[in-house]
Amino acid sequence: MTTTLITGANKGLGFETARRLVEAGHTVYVGSRDPERGRRAAELLGARTVVLDVTDDASVAAAARAIEADGGLDVLVNNAGIERNESGAAEVTADTLRTTFDTNVFGVVRVTHAFLPLLHRSAAPVVVNVSSGLASKTLVSTVGTPTYAYPGVAYPASKAALNMITVQYAKAFPDMRINAVEPGYTATDLNGHSGTQTVEEGAEIIVRMARVRPGGPTGGYFDAEGPLPW
Repeated sequence: MTTTLITGANKGLGFETARRLVEAGHTVYVGSRDPERGRRAAELLGARTVVLDVTDDASVAAAARAIEADGGLDVLVNNAGIERNESGAAEVTADTLRTTFDTNVFGVVRVTHAFLPLLHRSAAPVVVNVSSGLASKTLVSTVGTPTYAYPGVAYPASKAALNMITVQYAKAFPDMRINAVEPGYTATDLNGHSGTQTVEEGAEIIVRMARVRPGGPTGGYFDAEGPLPW
């Protein structure tokens, strides 16, 4: 039995990823900051729930202890993320970046670090970091593309940092499969449901990489069509 934790899984891409992995036979923990929302989501999914605020050390440590006591972890999906106050270069401040990085970057490191001991005990450990096409410096600098037109600084910078973290972790832990994925412009609360894809479409690459087997890709950056340029 594969045991999977998904952060920010009470809605959106996290919820759909949890639904698909439960369907595939995983024991799934719905990580949620809000205990009641997490409980309701887990009941709908046939999953388990754990209170988990990726910005809080004590919350993350408590979640790791709870999941360890229940038997351990095989797959970690770092899905929780925010896109707020997306100021352009003329208006962005250090405080804006700090808020975004606390969830999208520091939160991923905080959670991954806490769960590394459990992942090391798994026969087939996997980490999936939910990134963005906006993390690609190649795509963002290509004139005429939607990514080029995006004016914000904090969100793409945080996801570019997440990509580097993914590569460095993958190099450090070659027995794990650790990858970054780009779900695509998916209609979720993150973008006010302005995305052009459904959550079913967006979750496809997350689910695929959560199910990667030993010997599969690691240290990569993928969307549903294949590898993306850094």
